[in-house]
Amino acid sequence: MPKICEYYFASQSPFAYLGHARFVALAKQYGVQIELKPCDLGKVFSISGGLPLAKRAPQRQAYRLLELQRWSESLGVPLNPQPKFFPVSSDLAAKLIIAAQLAHGTGAALELTGAIMAALWAEEKNIADSDTLAAVASAHELDGKALLKSAETASVQTAYDQFTDDAIAASVFGSPWYIFNGEGFWGQDRLDFVERAFAR
Repeated sequence: MPKICEYYFASQSPFAYLGHARFVALAKQYGVQIELKPCDLGKVFSISGGLPLAKRAPQRQAYRLLELQRWSESLGVPLNPQPKFFPVSSDLAAKLIIAAQLAHGTGAALELTGAIMAALWAEEKNIADSDTLAAVASAHELDGKALLKSAETASVQTAYDQFTDDAIAASVFGSPWYIFNGEGFWGQDRLDFVERAFAR
């Protein structure tokens, strides 16, 4: 039986970005297949009691910026805690990732996911812009324009909606969220626990 880890995330999540490369590397190290499930974090928040950043208390917003800086420095992952294009919708980015997975497989989709996250958090790019997303995909040897057309199809929208429903059914309330052997792990700062679970 293959070992599978469900990976719920939103591309505009800085913590998903900080943990993405480490998570992918861990899965490869332990022979775990990643089930990629980009989801609509706004809908997840509306069900689980989460608040969009602008509606959080000032002290929570301030501490989030401090934590982002700490983790960026600790991991050596470049990150601007207050990027030019944020807040931003990640719906089109999510659907582009799904289209890439359907056309080219999980490996290509994971690579594209990391590139989209870096575009937002390290490169000051607008991941809600179709031309920007096409350029990011093309830079990773994918046909960005073709993937954008696929991203707008009903089948991709259905998959995106299903992943969001799956997240809600699995009691997900943040991004990133990993589920392995029925056990949930919230946040890139739980990857040590994820690794222990993989190793068992």
